[in-house]
Amino acid sequence: MATKVVTRKEGYWDKFYLPALAVGLKVTIKQFYKTLFKGQATTIQYPEVKRNYSQRFRGMHFISVDENKTENCTACYLCQTVCPAECITIIAEERDPEENVYGVRKEKKPKSFDIDALRCCFCGMCEEACPKDAIKLSRNYELATTSRAEAFYDLDHLKREVKGRG
Repeated sequence: MATKVVTRKEGYWDKFYLPALAVGLKVTIKQFYKTLFKGQATTIQYPEVKRNYSQRFRGMHFISVDENKTENCTACYLCQTVCPAECITIIAEERDPEENVYGVRKEKKPKSFDIDALRCCFCGMCEEACPKDAIKLSRNYELATTSRAEAFYDLDHLKREVKGRG
């Protein structure tokens, strides 16, 4: 394939960058006026004021549990298989029959369920692939850590009762 080169004819004033400078100065003065005289600041004071994201925002993962603190995950490996970043690692084990007192018998449970949050692209494919709605993405966006090891979440850290996406 050939590359098409597109050129724009420069005018006399374009050589001095004056039109671009005037447009940039106009934007700066407009924002300065709004902030100083109208009190319409565009900056969010982050630790004190939290940004309100939409309900569709995808943040940190969690594994849903029922009233008995039993995870809904049946270790089917679908989320691990569909993950494009390959950040989910599951090891399965047999579930005790006494643990499953409700409904359909779940034969397996995750022995370990690990997510590497630094590799995750938060695409939500794991949530879509899960047949039991066990893995979900919350609206938590505060994921800062001081080391790589802190961004590696295990099953105990991920378990949570479902109370919306908050």
